[in-house]
Amino acid sequence: MRTTAALLALVAAAVIVPMLAAADHGTPGGTYTHEPNHDFSFNDLTGANLHNANLHNAYLYGAYLHNANLTLADLTLADLARADLTGANLAGANLAGAYLASSNLTDADLTSAYITSAYLTDANLAGANLAGADLTRANLAGANLAGANLTGANLGGAYLGSADLHNADLAGADLGSADLAGADLGSADLAGAHLSSAHLGSAHLHNADLYGANLYGANLALASLTSADLRDASLTSANLYGANLARADLTYADFTRADLTYADFTRADLTGANLTRADLTGANLTYADLTGANLTYAALTYADFTGANLTGANLTYADFTGAINPP
Repeated sequence: MRTTAALLALVAAAVIVPMLAAADHGTPGGTYTHEPNHDFSFNDLTGANLHNANLHNAYLYGAYLHNANLTLADLTLADLARADLTGANLAGANLAGAYLASSNLTDADLTSAYITSAYLTDANLAGANLAGADLTRANLAGANLAGANLTGANLGGAYLGSADLHNADLAGADLGSADLAGADLGSADLAGAHLSSAHLGSAHLHNADLYGANLYGANLALASLTSADLRDASLTSANLYGANLARADLTYADFTRADLTYADFTRADLTGANLTRADLTGANLTYADLTGANLTYAALTYADFTGANLTGANLTYADFTGAINPP
């Protein structure tokens, strides 16, 4: 195991050598690569200033980096498994391909950081600031992102199976084709988020804000969306088989060609919703408000309309075969 002094010496070289090179040769920047696979595991670097440090491929397993300054640091392919990075500043840092399994990044600053294809399984990112971060194809299975700030973050193709994202701010985030199966997104802010083709099967989205979100072709089978806000959301061709949308606000949401078989819309507000050619076979629409909804060519076989309000709804060519209390 290298000493802290040894690491700081290397860091100094990583920062100073390029500066000297630039001064000597009159060129901006410069390059420096430390010896690969340096072992700094379990080193205590609490509060260390590692700004712009070159730690590519470094071994920092279990290192203590609490409140460290790692802004703009190069941590590509670094091993930070079980490292303590609570409160660390990693703004703009490059963590592409880094291994951070079970690391502690509670309240860390990762704004605009590059975390593409990084491995963050079971990592603790509660309260972390990841605004504008690039997490494309990152593995965050089982990670704790409760209360994290992910506004405008890119999570395209990321794996977040069973991750905890309750109360997280994902407004405007890109989650296209991301896998969030079984994830907890209760009370999360996903307003305006891009979730096309995302996998949200069995995800928990109780009271989530999905106002204006793009869920085109998303898989929400068996998901819980009770009391969620999906006003003006696009769910065209989405799969909501068996989903629970009881008391959800779905006003003016677009469900064109969506699979809503056996979905629960008890007391949901579907005012002005577009359900053209949607499949609502066996759906529970008891006491749902469908005022002004468009149900043209919708399949409503065996759906339950007990107490539902369909005032002004467009029912052209809708199929009510076997429906309970149809209009």
